[in-house]
Amino acid sequence: MANPSLLILAGDGIGPEVMAEVKKIIGWMGAKRGVTFDVTEDLVGGCAYDKHGVPLHDDTMAKAQEVDAVLLGAVGGPQYDTLDFSVKPERGLLRLRKEMDLFSNLRPAQCFDALADFSSLKKDVVAGLDIVIVRELTSGVYFGEPRGIFVEGNERVGINTQRYTESEIARVARSAFELARKRANKVCSMEKANVMESGILWRDVVQEIHDKEYPDVQLSHMYADNGAMQLVRWPKQFDVIVTDNLFGDVLSDCAAMLTGSLGMLPSASLGAPMANGRPKALYEPVHGSAPDIAGTGKANPIACILSFAMALRYSFDMGEDATRIEKAVEQVLADGLRTADLMGPQDGTPISTTQMGDAIVAALDASL
Repeated sequence: MANPSLLILAGDGIGPEVMAEVKKIIGWMGAKRGVTFDVTEDLVGGCAYDKHGVPLHDDTMAKAQEVDAVLLGAVGGPQYDTLDFSVKPERGLLRLRKEMDLFSNLRPAQCFDALADFSSLKKDVVAGLDIVIVRELTSGVYFGEPRGIFVEGNERVGINTQRYTESEIARVARSAFELARKRANKVCSMEKANVMESGILWRDVVQEIHDKEYPDVQLSHMYADNGAMQLVRWPKQFDVIVTDNLFGDVLSDCAAMLTGSLGMLPSASLGAPMANGRPKALYEPVHGSAPDIAGTGKANPIACILSFAMALRYSFDMGEDATRIEKAVEQVLADGLRTADLMGPQDGTPISTTQMGDAIVAALDASL
């Protein structure tokens, strides 16, 4: 049986630094768990532009279509701000999402007990939080036509169109229901059916898919603005939230800050099943390239490591090993080890990016 294949695109800024710590985990998997990955590495973002004149070379795109999963670090940097929009580093990531048709974006928001004091909310509200927002990623108002800035009479008008088909809603709903079956079996769908026709269709289709295919999953509906309020009021009432592209963008960033640090948050973007039955997939930390701390050893590698854990769970059916990595991260934090972004005013000296990676590997060893 062929080894699972993984394309690593470390990217720019702190991307290569945090990805180096993921490679330690991959090496540990081979040495201690007997799981060997066929790993290919390539360029994306600004570093790809520097070499090829484009943020994603066609050959790299072809590799991404062939592997079992793509693991991406981060893209961008101030030196690329003046580039034409068509070749900015972020266009490389957007091309991957579009051409791989990664329509389902999974954004976990998990608050480890050791970091509950870092949240802007009270500790009892966020301690133990473990929710996932499933955001539709390839349609909606960000892609609908017509769009643009037009002149009407003596003034300009900006137009964006919210558009969804039944099939686009149905497939992301299925993704959420399938995920819920592996968790607490509970889904909350969020839209604005009270004022938007697309919201009415969204609610209808999600309900239809539930009734026909997933009657065992508990389903509720909520207006997205109320959902934002409820995320801040009592986030632990939710398990899986499914929503459209625009509301998902807003709600997932809101949920991200409940956990205390962007350096802790992984994500997965999933597409249609391949021949092996597994979805096309790209995994990446939520944080950006953080050029201000690149090369200083201050970057937190946990989000990238947890993104690899998500790959184990959703692309490689290695849920036990994914949980092992998550628990190792939890143990390291419980032991008081912190990178600079997790330091409080009374804490001592932070550990470096490489030291955090080494500590997590040591915790993995201890788990055997």
